Amino acid sequence: MGSNILITGAAGYIGGSIVAHFLATTNNVVKKANIIAAVRTEEQATALSKLGIIVLVLDLTDESAVLESVLRHNVGIVIHTASGLNTEIALHLVTALAKRKEVSKQETYIIHTSGESAFSASTGWPQGETQDTSLFEKEKELADSYPVRKTDVAVIERAKATGVTSFVVIPPMVYGKGSGQWNQLSVLLPVYIQGCFSSKSVRKFPNNITVSAVHISDMTALYEKMVEKILLKEPIPDGEKGYYSAKAHEVQWWELLTRLAVRLEARGLAADSTVRLWSDDKAAAKVLGVPEQFVSILWKSTSSMVPVNKRYLGWEPVWNKERLLANIDEEIDAVLELGEAKSSLISSLFEVAKG
Repeated sequence: MGSNILITGAAGYIGGSIVAHFLATTNNVVKKANIIAAVRTEEQATALSKLGIIVLVLDLTDESAVLESVLRHNVGIVIHTASGLNTEIALHLVTALAKRKEVSKQETYIIHTSGESAFSASTGWPQGETQDTSLFEKEKELADSYPVRKTDVAVIERAKATGVTSFVVIPPMVYGKGSGQWNQLSVLLPVYIQGCFSSKSVRKFPNNITVSAVHISDMTALYEKMVEKILLKEPIPDGEKGYYSAKAHEVQWWELLTRLAVRLEARGLAADSTVRLWSDDKAAAKVLGVPEQFVSILWKSTSSMVPVNKRYLGWEPVWNKERLLANIDEEIDAVLELGEAKSSLISSLFEVAKG
């Protein structure tokens, strides 16, 4: 059975890589699906047009435009990667899917992309181990204190109320060069590496934290597994139980930065291989180019997420900590080649900081 799948944020790092992965897949179930890419600008649309798929320049803040596009293209599945911060646009997608279900009498699905920051102590989440099987009640309780949580809860509740099946994917730190047509860089590691380039040094925060991580190729494989289950109508946890952590492995920041410093010095990109401390968050924010209030959330927060629901998908990541550390030059090369990420995330953080 095929389906029409709308991927929002298709010019972004995760969304673009999902598009590329789905188009290249050998999975006989998923390859039958029709991919529709939603982007923000004509320039992005031109870049994606060479893929031979339908590309929509779609303003996700315009509810009527979203509804018209979902109905006109008979969209049965939405993979939403455009923003976990903006609740409004996520709800527009759910509402459109509900209408499509009403018209077609067929089930509709939304796969919403959240972020692991919603489950870290730095944003008010309780410390301690958390399984992705039991997140909803606590997230609902804390929804108003962090926009990503607010969006997760709103999607789940609106979907339940309107008969749309919902899933929430939780990416940790995603690394690796993406395969999309527009933005091929993530944010956390590339921004840090850019800061190392500009200062000719590597710096660390006083506390050595352990972070969850996943390679972009493993990340896109998780979405493929989920879509395969949907298309085959094989039941997997959804709604309040349908959170899926994309954590593949852990790595300590200091261990990662030590390896990075050695390679940058060897390549003449850092003055030496000593990893020094940031003087304070203000200094880090200036070098890294983010609002000071988000330094802690982006680079000093950790989560004790335990990915349990992946067992229902049969998802087995290929990359691990050792492979990441051994291939840190690939991260350096990607930033040297591509420069800064073509991402709206940093500008979104400045908007939130102003508001």
